[in-house]
Amino acid sequence: MNTSPSNPVPRLLLVEDNPVSAAFLRDAASALPAEVHVAGSLAEARRAIDATQFDLWLVDAHLPDGPGENLLDAGRDAPAAPALAHTAATEHAVRERLLSAGFRDVLCKPLGIGELHAALRRQLASATRVEEPRPAWDDAAALRAIGGDHAHVASLRTLFRQELPGQRNRIKAAVIAGDGAAMRAELHRLVASCGFVGAARLAAVVRELQAAPLQPQALQRFDAAVEDLLG
Repeated sequence: MNTSPSNPVPRLLLVEDNPVSAAFLRDAASALPAEVHVAGSLAEARRAIDATQFDLWLVDAHLPDGPGENLLDAGRDAPAAPALAHTAATEHAVRERLLSAGFRDVLCKPLGIGELHAALRRQLASATRVEEPRPAWDDAAALRAIGGDHAHVASLRTLFRQELPGQRNRIKAAVIAGDGAAMRAELHRLVASCGFVGAARLAAVVRELQAAPLQPQALQRFDAAVEDLLG
């Protein structure tokens, strides 16, 4: 995050063409505190991205020169900032489309200052947090979960690895079908199994997917974590 002494607050790109909404979101985000640059179109936003490194994008789903998800193309050849979509649409299909396009979350307008600040802080913390890599297998956690029986852990892990390819296939099928409910149901079952066998890395990625179903980067991390356990 851009928080050097010369720039002690995060930089946010706000893309919004409605003057009233833009003024509210700009003033609310500035109070975070943050440095907010406002763009009224995709073209203006792309020029801003070319000139400035932002810590977070806050993008309207419907802009005069195209849908908000078209802006995500601008970051594919460079380290992309986390992006949040905001929209007055309440349809489930709109939310799923935006998440699938790569937005971390979708905020529904009108929204309060507290809700906006919570979403911004959550994404900024996620973008700057540095964590130690989780192990593929956490033996201590598995032993705690089932009472310290090493043989039982080994047996459960064998069964877990047998079931895992089918679970992955069902999750991928739900993604292809755009069936968020089926995907979340499979993830709920999988994260419980991860806890019993100490599949620490996979459990963390599954929780990430539960928070943002159909998010492409999270799906890639999920696939990699599964391969680590099956390989």
